[in-house]
Amino acid sequence: MLVLLSLGHFFVDLYSSALAVLQPLLLAKLNLSLTQAGVLGGVMICSSSVMQPAYGYLSDRFRSRLFSALAPAVAGVFISALGMAPSYGWLLAMVALGGAGVASFHPQASSRVGLSTTANRGRWMAVFISSGALGMSFGPTYFTTLANKLGLERAVWGALPGIAVTLLLLFVLPPPAARTAAGRHRFEWRPLRAVARPLTILYFAVFFRSIVQIAFTQFIPLYLTRERGYSLSAASATLTLYLLSGALGGFIGGHFADRFGGRLVILISLIGSAPFLALFLATSGAVSAVCLALGGLILLFTIPVNVVMAQELAPSQSGTISALMMGFAWGVAGMIFIPLTGWIADHTSLHLALSLLVAFPVLGFLVTLKLPKDLSHA
Repeated sequence: MLVLLSLGHFFVDLYSSALAVLQPLLLAKLNLSLTQAGVLGGVMICSSSVMQPAYGYLSDRFRSRLFSALAPAVAGVFISALGMAPSYGWLLAMVALGGAGVASFHPQASSRVGLSTTANRGRWMAVFISSGALGMSFGPTYFTTLANKLGLERAVWGALPGIAVTLLLLFVLPPPAARTAAGRHRFEWRPLRAVARPLTILYFAVFFRSIVQIAFTQFIPLYLTRERGYSLSAASATLTLYLLSGALGGFIGGHFADRFGGRLVILISLIGSAPFLALFLATSGAVSAVCLALGGLILLFTIPVNVVMAQELAPSQSGTISALMMGFAWGVAGMIFIPLTGWIADHTSLHLALSLLVAFPVLGFLVTLKLPKDLSHA
């Protein structure tokens, strides 16, 4: 089941990263501003991430595999068809519907992975999460190739892998295990209230990391093409390098957490990534690309670590808690800071807007210092 869910995660996140690389083409086609591009990214984040706790609640309540199984097809169809949107309004609607497919997959799938493993949970969660990060890293190259070969409007053929994976999940994925009669159809606040303080600290650590992660992902292609003169293919390749490094970082972070503890890994990740991200903006050429890759690798050490630590704090609400750490924190960060970054860029430059974001991992480091060393006594 882990392999099957990891495959689904790969394709769902492949589609979730398409908007960033398609934006330069969509902006040119519909004559959009950077602020409008930021709002578009914010809608994507709201639909695909902020709504994840709602899907986590529903999946915990109804125990239907359709939350996971239908997601790749829904995300694939609407995201791949963005080039067919005749207006900005249609573009916003299609982004919202595609993001809904992304949102429905993550809480249930990550919950099932977490509950199906006992030993080395950090490592197994890292495999699942890194599969999604790997898909996200290939998304820009995949959609750039489709757009270059077929044209923006015919990139809709990119939905076929997602439809195929949905069919596979419908035929093979077993239904979630039934709960006891007492636990079925009931969401419980008590387990969350009991660990509110460490959960809040973990949430803000994810939030500050996500500000940088998501804004860089959204604006790197625009930054490189508009302010550094890159071709779309070169900018997409750079974004792929950044995301691929992040996928590797997630896998490494899960392994390190099992050996050295999650708190230490989060601290190292947040304080260690900021200098390399700053150097990406301060340098050029190959040095800049290497610094971006190293910054992404270290920054994303924390993704599986945060999820596993949160699930261990409230295992009975694993779907909801997974959505809180994987989707809601990411989503709130994106809804606020993607439009804000676009607005700042319209009034100054993308270089300055991205430079300001590098302070947030440092803030995350300071917040994480307050996390108890032993969460079992939090």
